[in-house]
Amino acid sequence: MRPAEETVVRQCAPTLAGIKTGSLFPCPYQSRQQLLADIRRMNRVLVPRGLCLLPMRMDDGRALLYLYRPQALCRDLGDDLACRLLRQAGYPCGSCGQCVARLVQRLRTEEDFPHEVGLFLSYPPEDVQGFIDHRAMDFKCAGLWKVYGDQQRAQALFDRFRRCTQRYCALWQTGLRLEQLAVAV
Repeated sequence: MRPAEETVVRQCAPTLAGIKTGSLFPCPYQSRQQLLADIRRMNRVLVPRGLCLLPMRMDDGRALLYLYRPQALCRDLGDDLACRLLRQAGYPCGSCGQCVARLVQRLRTEEDFPHEVGLFLSYPPEDVQGFIDHRAMDFKCAGLWKVYGDQQRAQALFDRFRRCTQRYCALWQTGLRLEQLAVAV
């Protein structure tokens, strides 16, 4: 379980720390059954701390996993602009669980990556809207996402997330385990 845990720590530190709603990341696997067993074991630690790890897609030894905080996601998706964007993309606004299920369905069946995914990852709705409207062009700056709105706020978040990731990776290297790094919020 340690290699899968290490991937979660490296890829999802801000979500584990409670400063980001969700993280979507690739995870290589040799055995589908072993990866699913690892996810179940990690969820036994994560769920009591307000987190959930889901396999969004699994193809040819590479999974796309989503670690998120359901309560924070419901707050984020309740934003008026976020809800409007989701409705335009065919999501059932009002139910976070159904929105996650729709995202899973889109990731598994559609060729193009759904641009609204940023709403599930703490990206500001105005930046998601800008990305869609400007077709990923004409952005002010880029970090974890392309910024079309408040550049200063985005830069501060990029820095905060980077520092958190560095800190969590260092703590992981000292021997701290997932259950010690996953903050209950």
